[in-house]
Amino acid sequence: MIRTAILAALAAIAFLPASVSAQEVEVPYWASISAEEANMRVGAGEQFPIEWVYERPGLPVKVVRRHQGWRLVQEPDGTQGWMFSGLLSDARTAIVTGEELAPMRESGSDQAALRWNLQPGVTGALIQCAANWCELNVDGHRGWVEQDRLWGAGEP
Repeated sequence: MIRTAILAALAAIAFLPASVSAQEVEVPYWASISAEEANMRVGAGEQFPIEWVYERPGLPVKVVRRHQGWRLVQEPDGTQGWMFSGLLSDARTAIVTGEELAPMRESGSDQAALRWNLQPGVTGALIQCAANWCELNVDGHRGWVEQDRLWGAGEP
């Protein structure tokens, strides 16, 4: 009987939404916008005015504080505001920074074959990082980009 109760409890935990487990993550941490439209507010609650409306799913953000179901997030230019946690995902993404094109290479090396040049502002799914290079998937185009050209890679 006790074994059945323990198994039932473990099964219930396994089906908890990712957002519940993400609430236990230590700040700061990386997240990404998951909604088609996400409001950034000046405070942690719907009663606070909307400062920005994001219409860019996949945009990486840095979560710097938590307050109940709200997250204080920071975007690449340093802008901060509060978003409801349900608008965020723990899926890692990165955005190309800088003024120049960023080479996307076949492997993590300056000598690797060039696949594409990425415009600043391009976002992609972050697959892995190693030796100052990160593998990125941009709409099905995979390659390696120098980590210092990406915001959302590395430690938050």
